[in-house]
Amino acid sequence: MSPASTEPSLLERRYQGERPLRTLLTLYRPERRRLILAAVFFVIKHSPVWMLPALTANIIDIISTPGSDVSGLWFNALVLVLLLVQNVPLHTLYARYLSQAVRATETRLRAAICRRLQHLSISFYTRQSAASLQTKVLRDVENIEQLTRTFYDSGLAAASNIVFALIITGLRVPWFILFYLLAVPPAVLLIRALRQTLADRNRVFRQELETLSTRVEEMTHLIPITRAHGLEEDALARVNESLDRVRERGSQLDSVNAVFGALSWMTFNLFNVMCLVVAAWIYWTQIIPLTLGEVVMLTSYFSTLTNSVMSLANMTPQISKGLESIRSIGEVLENPDLEQNEGKTVVDRVLGDLQFDDVSYQYPGIRGNAVRDFTLHVKPGETVALVGPSGAGKSTVLNLIIGFIRPASGRLLLDGRDMQTLDLRTYRRFLSVVPQESILFDGSIRDNVTYGSREVSNRMLEQALRDANAWEFVERLPDGVETMLGERGARLSGGQKQRLAIARALIRDPRVLVLDEATSALDTESEALVQEALERLMDGRTTFVVAHRLSTVRHSQRIVVMSEGRIVEIGTHEELIAQGGLYTRLHGLQDK
Repeated sequence: MSPASTEPSLLERRYQGERPLRTLLTLYRPERRRLILAAVFFVIKHSPVWMLPALTANIIDIISTPGSDVSGLWFNALVLVLLLVQNVPLHTLYARYLSQAVRATETRLRAAICRRLQHLSISFYTRQSAASLQTKVLRDVENIEQLTRTFYDSGLAAASNIVFALIITGLRVPWFILFYLLAVPPAVLLIRALRQTLADRNRVFRQELETLSTRVEEMTHLIPITRAHGLEEDALARVNESLDRVRERGSQLDSVNAVFGALSWMTFNLFNVMCLVVAAWIYWTQIIPLTLGEVVMLTSYFSTLTNSVMSLANMTPQISKGLESIRSIGEVLENPDLEQNEGKTVVDRVLGDLQFDDVSYQYPGIRGNAVRDFTLHVKPGETVALVGPSGAGKSTVLNLIIGFIRPASGRLLLDGRDMQTLDLRTYRRFLSVVPQESILFDGSIRDNVTYGSREVSNRMLEQALRDANAWEFVERLPDGVETMLGERGARLSGGQKQRLAIARALIRDPRVLVLDEATSALDTESEALVQEALERLMDGRTTFVVAHRLSTVRHSQRIVVMSEGRIVEIGTHEELIAQGGLYTRLHGLQDK
């Protein structure tokens, strides 16, 4: 399986209530062989650090002891040289295996998050900003990668130094281990005392960064409105408020890190001084037999040991940051707000018969139903318009048709089948949506129009563009259908974007069509071209139209007038005008 593929276990696993460290181990499980090899290579290549004090002690004892065999000097020197030389090839192997494991997991995790984002319900996105989700995919995954590298580069070094310092000391001067152990309890107590504070500060700092990211995205998106109304200072004030909070939270985090580092450094160096004095005093008095080389070795090992413990302590901020990023990613991977499609009936054919049977829906956290007691039968190929004042429930009905939400009560039938039982992903292959603002990406016209469609010939593409009244302006572009549009189609006018959206819908050849204010933001000339293209698109397809501009829906076969989530009138334009009800009042207001 390639690194970019997503293992089902990452998505099927339930992370709720799981400790972040266990989640981290789960993420790295497919790479355990590479990680184990990397750890082995690291310990071996790092051996000169923890072997040097012992070899130095041997050499000092040889030259300070009268009558010693000088060949021992050359033997110890040779061992030291060999240890230094092996570092180069084994470090290369270590770096290679660690990089492969980390990069593969990084790619797999990002793919898993993106895949889960595709499965989450639309209501999830009403509670999350695009900027914060982007932060999770990019920054949080990078923090997890840095956590892993820190664990190997610093953690393994410190751990191997401690283990081998204790082993070698235990073999040569076992009683001195008791003195070493005096350094461990203060370190542990120090770490435990500050760990929770660091975790809390990291969490708050992360949340403020996500808020700032959202503010910056809003600022860039609103620049045309901001400039047009002279609101630059207001926009900057909104961003500066977040900048100030990030600075404040960052300073608090830095202060805790500074105190943590200073206390660690002072504590461990006090113990280093104590070790040197005690070892020197024992050698001078010979209360316990101790050689000059062993004094140097014990002092070196104690310094190595205390520095290693301090290194582990200093890793705490990075560890806290990484674990907080795991929790942040868990907000996506753990989120239960999924669109439930697994195991449901696959839709392989759609006629376009939709029947609402006493349907009601209430958005979470909002009092009252957005749609209630909604009953409507739409036959295949019929065009139905939904009109009414703002908040009447029109968009909720469209979301029910698309399958973004499911009825809280009642039934919505597609070709006689309850949509609760259907795999909505397969249903949407037969559906197209033309929204008020066309969604285009930074690619060519061909890429945008054929998005989601396979094996589209040049002839089919040209015909779709002609039917959408788009071929005339596409043909004039320097590179025709290969012209790059820029981010969000920045190089096109609103009318041109809408015509490309219509061409995209034509390519899909949908059976159900949703037009959500598709012409409301256009000038008169563009609206005429788009309306003509829409009529071609609607021909023979079940179509739902939402429009505030009633002139665009007057030719619909039926017009459904809604108010406060309910249907209050149904009929043709002429029938509704004759009734003199809500539709007539709305029509009169627009004629003024």
